[in-house]
Amino acid sequence: MADEFNTGLYSDPTPIAVGQDAPEFTMETFEPSSGSFGEVKLSELRNDGKWTVLVFYPADFTFVCPTELADLAAQDAKLTELGAKIISVSTDTKFSHLAWCQSEKLMADVKYTMGADTTGKVSSLFGVYDENTGLALRGTFIINPESKLVSSQVNYYNVGRNMEELSRIVEANVHCLAHPAEACPAKWSPGQKTLTPNEAMVGKVYEALNR
Repeated sequence: MADEFNTGLYSDPTPIAVGQDAPEFTMETFEPSSGSFGEVKLSELRNDGKWTVLVFYPADFTFVCPTELADLAAQDAKLTELGAKIISVSTDTKFSHLAWCQSEKLMADVKYTMGADTTGKVSSLFGVYDENTGLALRGTFIINPESKLVSSQVNYYNVGRNMEELSRIVEANVHCLAHPAEACPAKWSPGQKTLTPNEAMVGKVYEALNR
């Protein structure tokens, strides 16, 4: 896999960083749920109050990629319930997405939007575009309804991601947006204790979590 995707330098412009507002983007899409083509704009998702989850992957008709997208499909209902819009993104065309979904059995349960970043522009905005291959690295980005990038993870070509962990991170961010004074400790899930940082808690986090 690593040999197939010989890597090189990534393109300008300077990519967005966590904590910054995500720039506007538009992409053509394939919608597996209806078998139709469409378009997605970040501004429309923001206007709808959606969380945006971008899952970049190298290419259709490859090997690790369908295992990741199948794993993501298993989290689709949960993420949708949290108010998130999932968009998987590669530099393939919308026609390639359609053909892949028709032929790869691992894609059978994929219903979320598949973005076609054929120019690499959106991949470049998020710092995952490889100019030497024309492909995107395995980048995962969470944008809140206020258009702020709140989470970023990038894997190399040959290591797939755990989409259950992605769901957990979205859950934690949803909670923190609704409760801005709180912070979620490691492995936090709904129903567990959060932290409310203050001077009395310094050096006393164990006590705060176990009282």
